[in-house]
Amino acid sequence: MERLQNVDMREFTSFKAGGKAREMVILESVEELAEVLQEIHRLQKKYIVLGNGSNTLIKDSGFDGVVVKLGEAFNRVTVEGDRLICGTGALMSVVAKAALAADLTGFEFASGIPGSIGGAIFMNAGAYGGEMKDIVESVRLVRNDGSKVESIKAADMELAYRHSVLEETRDVAVTVTLKLKKGNHDEIAAQMADLTRRRNEKQPVQYPSAGSFFKRPEGYFAGKLIQDAGLKGTSVGGAQVSELHSGFIINRGGATATDIIDLMHLVQNTVYDKFGVRLEPEVRIIGDER
Repeated sequence: MERLQNVDMREFTSFKAGGKAREMVILESVEELAEVLQEIHRLQKKYIVLGNGSNTLIKDSGFDGVVVKLGEAFNRVTVEGDRLICGTGALMSVVAKAALAADLTGFEFASGIPGSIGGAIFMNAGAYGGEMKDIVESVRLVRNDGSKVESIKAADMELAYRHSVLEETRDVAVTVTLKLKKGNHDEIAAQMADLTRRRNEKQPVQYPSAGSFFKRPEGYFAGKLIQDAGLKGTSVGGAQVSELHSGFIINRGGATATDIIDLMHLVQNTVYDKFGVRLEPEVRIIGDER
């Protein structure tokens, strides 16, 4: 276990922006995680669980709590027949390579999603017509007060569009079991390569961002609404609505979390004024009001 104080969260989030966290705890076992959650519960500290930081923005004012981060011991991926047993710290790209190596199909849609499998299950991540709920069989987790470790079935995860029950319970997933199917190695590789090509062509992958910033409003596409509102390329400070894909807010260089949040509000207000549609952020915005 490693404890860090006054941590610059720009180094731990894909936006490369934001303030500091009072404390970060990096854990290397389920036992350490349970111990820390018990301590947090006993002392009534605020906490968040951080995976790869690819869908999280810490406000410039910082976070006066504990960032719980799973260490390398949670990065393991093992194959058992047509199942992948994934530590929740494992990157999606690593899981994709393991699936390909085992000739298992079903994970292709997620192969290019930045972030960890834990973050993906937390928000039921999806892309290109697939979602985590399509392939998750079960999740092993530690209850939010550290009192017990148990496995729950996917049906009890309440997986819906960009949502899981973990958002409410604040339990911490440590292992995810994926149920895939045997497939053709070359076909799996070709589909992964095709989706990677499409992602690189249509998304601003060269800039820090958190992927698609807004949830898809029912009956609409967020990016098209933003583009039709004339906001493509609009900037606030170092934050910009991507000129390549209007659903992305990017850090063009030197953006603060405040720049990103102010641009978010500008986009939300403009889209609502023009189309009467409220856009909700897909990105977790964490921090203290000051």
